[in-house]
Amino acid sequence: MTAVEVSVVLPAYNEEDTIESTVSTTVGTLASFLPEDAFEVIVAEDGCSDRTPEIAARLADEDSRVRHVHSDERLGRGGALEYAFERADGDTLVYFDTDLATDMGHLQELVDAVRVDGYDVATGSRWMPENRADRPAKRGVPSFGYNTLVRTLLRSDIRDHQCGFKAFDRGALETLLPLVQDEHWFWDTELLVKAQRNGYQVKEFPVDWTPKGDSKVDIVRDVFGMGSQILRTFWELSVSPRITREVSLGAGTLLVVVALLLMTQYLDPDRVLAEMAGAAPEIVALSAVVYAVSWPLRGIRYRDILVSMGYRERWRFLTGAVFISQTGNLVFPARAGDAVRAYVIKARRSIPYPSGFASLAVERVFDLLTITLLAGVVMIGLAVTGSAEQLLTALTGDTVGGDAASSGRTAVAVAGGVGLVAIGAVVAIVASARSDRNLVRAVIERLSGDSYADYVAGIIEGFVGDVQTVAADGSAFTRVGIGSLLIWTFDVITALIVFAAFGYSLTPSLVAVGFFAVSVGNLAKVLPLTPGGVGLYEGAFTVIVASLTPVGVAAAIGVAIVDHAVKNIVTIIGGVVSMAWLNVSLTTAVEESQSTDAIEPETND
Repeated sequence: MTAVEVSVVLPAYNEEDTIESTVSTTVGTLASFLPEDAFEVIVAEDGCSDRTPEIAARLADEDSRVRHVHSDERLGRGGALEYAFERADGDTLVYFDTDLATDMGHLQELVDAVRVDGYDVATGSRWMPENRADRPAKRGVPSFGYNTLVRTLLRSDIRDHQCGFKAFDRGALETLLPLVQDEHWFWDTELLVKAQRNGYQVKEFPVDWTPKGDSKVDIVRDVFGMGSQILRTFWELSVSPRITREVSLGAGTLLVVVALLLMTQYLDPDRVLAEMAGAAPEIVALSAVVYAVSWPLRGIRYRDILVSMGYRERWRFLTGAVFISQTGNLVFPARAGDAVRAYVIKARRSIPYPSGFASLAVERVFDLLTITLLAGVVMIGLAVTGSAEQLLTALTGDTVGGDAASSGRTAVAVAGGVGLVAIGAVVAIVASARSDRNLVRAVIERLSGDSYADYVAGIIEGFVGDVQTVAADGSAFTRVGIGSLLIWTFDVITALIVFAAFGYSLTPSLVAVGFFAVSVGNLAKVLPLTPGGVGLYEGAFTVIVASLTPVGVAAAIGVAIVDHAVKNIVTIIGGVVSMAWLNVSLTTAVEESQSTDAIEPETND
């Protein structure tokens, strides 16, 4: 009996109408140039929901050269190919799309490129200069743009990365597969790019190709999927290797300096120094110490959130991760520092990105709910005492004039909107945690008709599920809620100590207004209109304090500036120390990303 030399894998997902004719054509074509027992045809049936498994099993029973490899769950296009290749017997491994869009007259050339000519990888191409493929504009334009982007960013010499007509030397493929992270449509591209980067010989040759079925740009597959994978591979191959410890620390320090410079665009440095000069420095220093105490509480709260999601980490490590992410939020608009934290816990503790972002979402919701609660309680008190009318007059009149009033009006309006959104988010999360309905997949399928939607829906469902897990855990909900209340109480106490540094007595009225001013100021800076929320916080704080207490406008601005500066400086110092400790640069926010494989968490108790 002749040993199997060539294994052809046919990736099949719900192909009941075509799989039998495809297998017949494939067997006949291989038999035309190979000995009868020198090849096998493997139907890689990827968790189909139609009759494809039954048909594939029957074909395997009828012909010993045909094999059926079944997967109970969806592995994705790349995952199904890898699964089948691991079970193949041939030294030359081949696959092509089951619609047979590529002319099968090219099959011998594809096989012989590896089997006879000694190439490590061979691939058909619809974009060679002498290409004869029929490329309608609705297929050709997106394909040309995609391949141009890959060639430019990933420095590939291949013209057509996605042609489903490829062959591999077994040894080369076995070496390359551990390097390939994608399991779906980007699998072909990533494998070709990494084959070139690792010095393997790749042959690209023109093929006759006829489009089968309709095609359109798919939002989920083409934009979310392929685009993000190009960026992820670019980061992995071109950026990450250059990030040494020295570069990481240097870049992080530079970005912290940028954060300080950005602050001067929104605040007058001379005024900051003048206001600080009028305050008792030892009491200002005390406020910084008190604020620093709240940071371990942030690490403990974040630990409690992750524990409820099944990940156990030390609070000291998590405190450092929070420091780094909040420093990033001072530097970048749009709260891009949050991406840094997701990266840190993924890179250092193998917590998947969806879980990382879900834990951040839970933390943000609790933050917003807590400061909304604090602001709401004081607002009720103001209404009862009649002081609310004074605040309304300050916002609409000229009691507090100039930029402070304008910024204050904007800030209070923003704070009100954010507070309502926070309450709505909590209601929605708790309600969804108690519901069996799954709206994620329905929404994704409305956006995409491609099978890649299943993969994306699975990632988003994991994210939503993690958020709901915390919401459904009464004990975790209570612990995180109490932690949030303590954290934001320390935030207010810091501001009250700054009032004391300016010589003001902490009367019950000033304490109440201080709670309200700090809460509204923090709600206002949630929208990333400026780095670190500089400007909005001061405006809200000033207009509230100046309208509801005997503190004058200039003094209120001074207290706001010093309070916010103390908090930002403590954050930056903690961020620099944490970056040095964990060897993380803020530039990693550009991300190594979109790796969403679930990895067992490390236990660091």
